[in-house]
Parts: sequence; C-alpha cells; structure tokens
Amino acid sequence: MREQLQITRLFDLSNTIAAEIFAGKSYPWEILPLIGDYVLQLGNTLSEEEYERVQPDVWIARDAKIAPSASITGPCIIDHEAELRHCAFIRGKVIVGKKAVVGNSVELKNAILFDGAAVPHFNYVGDSVLGFRAHMGAGAVTSNVKSDKSLVCVRTDDRRIETGLRKFGAMLGDFVEVGCNSVLCPGCVIGRDTTVYPSNLVRGFVPEHHIFKNPKCVIEKK
Repeated sequence: MREQLQITRLFDLSNTIAAEIFAGKSYPWEILPLIGDYVLQLGNTLSEEEYERVQPDVWIARDAKIAPSASITGPCIIDHEAELRHCAFIRGKVIVGKKAVVGNSVELKNAILFDGAAVPHFNYVGDSVLGFRAHMGAGAVTSNVKSDKSLVCVRTDDRRIETGLRKFGAMLGDFVEVGCNSVLCPGCVIGRDTTVYPSNLVRGFVPEHHIFKNPKCVIEKK
C-alpha cells in the first residue's frame, strides 16, 4: 500500500507546469517547503509573450480569466486559461494549472493545482497538492495544522510515516472527487480516481480507485 503514496502513483506529471519540483522526490509532501522558491525560479523563465508579470513575483498567463475582485499575493503563477472567480484569495506560494478553476471566496496558500483542478466554491486549500482534474465540492476544505501543533504524519492501515512538517494539508491524486463540506485532516492522502462522499471527515490514506462513503465504509470501485 505504501507505494500508492508515491508521486508516480498519484500524479501524471505531464499535467503540470511544476513537474520539475517533484524530480528526485518519492512522496509529494516533500515539495511543500520548496514551493515558494520554486515559483520564483520558474516564473523568471516564463515567456513575456505568454505571461504578464503583474507584480515582481506574480505571473499570469495572458489568456487566464481573473475577476477584478480576486486578490493575488506572490509568489504565484496562474497558467493558461485558468480562471480566478469573484473574491478568489491567493495568499502566495501558489501555482494554478492550465484550465484550473479557483472560485468564489476560495483561499489558496502554499499549494499546487495541476491542470484542470477545480476548487470552485468556498474552499480552503493550504499546504496541499491537487492532481489533474481533482475536484473539491462546495465548502470542502483542507486542515493543514494539527490542533496540538505537533508534526504531521501520514497514517495507513499498518504504517505511520513521519513527514517532519508542521503544516501539511492534503495530497489529492489525479481525478479525485471530494464531496461538499468534507474536511481533509492534516496529512490526508487520497489515491487517484477515488471519490469521497459529502460531509465526511477524512484522515490518513485512502487508496486509489475507491469510494469513501464514511470512515467505516471504504469500498473499491467496480
């Protein structure tokens, strides 16, 4: 089961401008402390014909759609055809992928959204990675700090993996669907093509190609 936590099982890296940050890493949370510096490094290589540098550390693709009410703090890259809707709040250290959607009153901080990822309604995504076409329903949020402020670990059925991180939200594999009003606890990892039903509290690791109906009912997709 531990191999399902690895980058190569969770994500197709051809679907992000940020593929290089994952090079040489085994687990996706290893990149969380690196996002800010990586955004600055990558941004300085982007074509001026394709991306407008609207602030010293904010690059926005010229075909992206940005609502006038959106708030963007760098370092940040908004990729081609991405959409930031009314009152989207980018707090810095963020990459929003191609055709990704950041919706009404959504807050992002230290996060990478792969191409086509969608957080369209009242979501908080902090210290997290959302894979290709991953989707969080209205009101679904990541919780990125434990209540006792201790270091986050990733729990599977039979293992406890120490991350050394105090802030770690969630890793959502490609095509993950998270239902409305669900809370993803610190260190949550959801395997690709898995669906979480609405109004759930999700802890630890959920395997790929499963349906999380509730913590006591997680079944494999047929």
